[in-house]
Amino acid sequence: MTGQSVISVSNLVKKFGSFVANDNLSFEVYEGEIFGFLGANGAGKTTTIRILSGLSEPTSGKVVVAGFDAKKEPEKIKKNIGYMCQKFSLYEDLTVKENITLYGGIYGMSKNLIRERTAMLLEKLSFQAWGDRLISSLPLGFKQKLAFSIAILHEPRIVYLDEPTGGVDPITRRQFWEMIYETAARGITVFVTTHYMDEAEYCDRVSIMNEGRIVALDTPEGLKKSYNASSIEEVFVKIARPK
Repeated sequence: MTGQSVISVSNLVKKFGSFVANDNLSFEVYEGEIFGFLGANGAGKTTTIRILSGLSEPTSGKVVVAGFDAKKEPEKIKKNIGYMCQKFSLYEDLTVKENITLYGGIYGMSKNLIRERTAMLLEKLSFQAWGDRLISSLPLGFKQKLAFSIAILHEPRIVYLDEPTGGVDPITRRQFWEMIYETAARGITVFVTTHYMDEAEYCDRVSIMNEGRIVALDTPEGLKKSYNASSIEEVFVKIARPK
């Protein structure tokens, strides 16, 4: 993979007392890349994402995100990223438009720009008739697409998607991935965690964590070749549950 690096991690260690959550991680992620970040529960993925989002400080090592040092400039990192998790960050008791306006304000966007982007977003998602509906009344798939669209409302350099397609039907998942491809084509880096191994096949490169370490990192085809496997799921099983 070539291009400008937007995430650079070198010898990252994160400890909680004597427990090592991240054990000497080193990797690069590039502009416009769809980067899959896999690992079993407890492998250290969430801790890594918190550091890459400027929410947690590394114990040691060098972490640079969007050109900013995670230890010294976490607030600048936060302004250059978007984030969406499986539980959704949308406010259920606010309308679609109110959620867009709220997050636009949090991202520091002007009122005029928020109005402009709101109209564009509703048209793009064919949500014009849903603008004044409460989030709580929307189908799960609609919420998912809206949450992702709001996460990139401010055109961040990187968007983190933490288990973004949990619980939705296969058609909605496919539509969601079309949105991911479109976002990456605009130059926004998509950093995604997923438990759906077939989704890992859609990524440009895939990293697999186990017990706090990155144990494999390559293109999906490269990983399958290295592990003599027919799918990423088979690769994952060989790494996470060795015989």
